[in-house]
Amino acid sequence: MSAFYSPARLAVPTRQSLNSAEARQRVLKLYREWYRGAPDIVSSYELNIPVSAARYALRQRFEYNRYVTDPKAIDVLITKSQMEFQETMNHWKMRDHVLGILLRPQQRPQKSFMQKFIEGRDEEAITPAASGIV
Repeated sequence: MSAFYSPARLAVPTRQSLNSAEARQRVLKLYREWYRGAPDIVSSYELNIPVSAARYALRQRFEYNRYVTDPKAIDVLITKSQMEFQETMNHWKMRDHVLGILLRPQQRPQKSFMQKFIEGRDEEAITPAASGIV
């Protein structure tokens, strides 16, 4: 590390987007930071994956929230992603965190009726006990 290394160099103040166009620009800027940081992430955490696979996983994380339209929700997602980026680039995460949390797919696998039956529950059919429905 250099003598001028500062973990706060990646810190970004939290702020609200004025409109959807500004939010879009902020998301694109953050995506570019992640994209450019992928080679550093792969090398510094000694991941046994190609840089293209890391970039693909990061792209999937952004695509997962592509259709979020609420400006406040977008600002929260931007803030969380910026914090993740800072923690990752400053090496405040363990290797397993990067592999397991950052690069894992976001969607839960769909369960078949038989898998739900064997587990003994069906999340879509659960009725709260205090609902008054008999």
